[in-house]
Amino acid sequence: MTLSRQLIIAIFTVLLSLLVGSLYLTTESTKQLLLSQLQSHGQDAATHLGLYLAPEIQNRDAAVIEATVNAIFDSGFYQQIIIEDSEGNTLFSKDTSPRISDSVPEWFVSMVDIAPPQTMRDVTYQWAPVGSVHVQSRAGYAYDRLWQGVSEAFVWFVVLVVLAAAVVSYLLMVIMKPLRGVEEQAIALTERRYIEQPRIPLTRDLRRVVEAMNQMVRQVRLMFDEQSRQLEELRRTAYQDSLTGVANQRALQNQLEERLDYRKDFGPGTLIYLRINNLKELNESFGMEKASNFVKIVADRLKSAAGDNDDTIIGRFTGADFLLLARRTDSDALHRTLCSLQSSFCENYQALGGSADQQPVHIGVAHCDDTTGSGEVLSHARLALQESIRRGSTFELFAEDSSERIHSNAWHQHVADTINAENIFLQAQNLADLRSLDSCHQEVFSRIMNLDETPCSAGEFISVVKELGLMSALDRAVINRVIAYLDQHPQTAPLAVNLSSDALNNDEFSDWLESRLGDCPVNSRLHIEVSESAALNNLDAVTRFRNMLKHQAVSFGIDNFGIHPAGFSYLYTLQPDYLKIDGSLIRAVDSNAEDRFFVSSLITIAHSLQIKAYAEHVERESQLYELKLLDADGTQGYLHGQPIAL
Repeated sequence: MTLSRQLIIAIFTVLLSLLVGSLYLTTESTKQLLLSQLQSHGQDAATHLGLYLAPEIQNRDAAVIEATVNAIFDSGFYQQIIIEDSEGNTLFSKDTSPRISDSVPEWFVSMVDIAPPQTMRDVTYQWAPVGSVHVQSRAGYAYDRLWQGVSEAFVWFVVLVVLAAAVVSYLLMVIMKPLRGVEEQAIALTERRYIEQPRIPLTRDLRRVVEAMNQMVRQVRLMFDEQSRQLEELRRTAYQDSLTGVANQRALQNQLEERLDYRKDFGPGTLIYLRINNLKELNESFGMEKASNFVKIVADRLKSAAGDNDDTIIGRFTGADFLLLARRTDSDALHRTLCSLQSSFCENYQALGGSADQQPVHIGVAHCDDTTGSGEVLSHARLALQESIRRGSTFELFAEDSSERIHSNAWHQHVADTINAENIFLQAQNLADLRSLDSCHQEVFSRIMNLDETPCSAGEFISVVKELGLMSALDRAVINRVIAYLDQHPQTAPLAVNLSSDALNNDEFSDWLESRLGDCPVNSRLHIEVSESAALNNLDAVTRFRNMLKHQAVSFGIDNFGIHPAGFSYLYTLQPDYLKIDGSLIRAVDSNAEDRFFVSSLITIAHSLQIKAYAEHVERESQLYELKLLDADGTQGYLHGQPIAL
């Protein structure tokens, strides 16, 4: 029960006590007043009767006495009249019941006892006592007047209580509003949302409470921001090149191995291997500052060429070498991109004072697909780079690239028809609780048949799906299949679906999903995931999307967590239910202390926000052991089994 309600109840209790006390006092005082009036009224009647009937009492004229008493008695104000002679003998007597009105309730009559006093008047005639007159007024009159007074007092008191209650409730609402704000702040803190009350109350006690709460919110937010800042600084030190801000060699190598060797879902891609020509001589000729600026320009131009694609991998491989892995485009588009890069580098190189005859960079290019490993494509790109250096050319493409696969129109049509018909099948990989090893959920992977009616990997068709703009349609098909499966298998573990950034940016898809989940009985066993890059590139849309899922009781997670350079403050806004630490950070967690410390920090920051932290791509028992020590919540990877068909 709220404090406001308790105060209102207390006030009503006091008012009720006042009502009871007031009614009691009013009843008693009115009763005494009425009894006095009845006594006075009876005394007056006895006096008048004595004066009028004195001769008749002397003569014992019963007929006149009776007629006179009846005339007075019929007025209805008397309950009893007795006429006696001087010896105490009754000459005439008349009485009646109190005759209480029907408007007076019986419970009131039984509760309030009104016994009118009997008054007596001695009668004298010619200076000699001749008898006496006894008169008792009717009690019904007193009950009528007393009930009327009590009723009116009660009605007016109720009216005043209602008005007072309305005024008091409004005043309490205004006065207690800061406390409701404090309650909202406390609830928000449990959800890791930091809100402050901008309006400080004038009441001294409430002002102190609000100011103390605001100060605590600021302190907690400062602690979280400081924790995030330290973790981001650690990541920059361990995984980012300090000069350019792109991934350093270790992070770059891990990401390439993650996408090309482990996940094998990148699809047809192009690796650009760029080397700055004679970087040491540039430092000596131009000075360190100008040479560093040129290195930054090279990194910035490569990032611009990569665009906002979530799948792009870019980094500084060595001091003079940069790598860019991007989705494969046609030869003409690739040629234009490389020529534009080279032209931009030459202009900036000459602006620094370099010779127009000297080539500032050399580029080697190699293609890859889902069958090409990271070591193989790197080797091909290095060979192409060496050929570019030998020839002094702008760039060279690896000539014997046997991995290149040009999809025919028939393949494109096959992929489009398959997705539009939702003719897909699903595989799932278990994510196990790190302590009980029970299944937390299973992550779903979509697959289709190729032209030979054999299952193909994601890398073979996902790039075509993206090229055809059918990612939202694929996500819709996967969700329909998953919901149907969960409905048919009520005992199975929850299933997690990883949505594409195309779906997140598609308002029509969001409306469809909200409608699809509206009357869905399996929402509690459906999990939706998005990659960290997709979340950061569309934070507002993803926040609305996450709120919709929360309303539908669907769990929400962040995949590939920990590799985006934008930091972790978005977790405070997004509040996912869980996150999955990217496999590139888990690969060496059992052998590299720096990776181990970084993963431990990621888990700590997740737990501080009450977010579960899972680890992806766990393959060795030694990794599992270290993750237990780091207090991870669950693990996913080949150690728990390969993806299997649902």
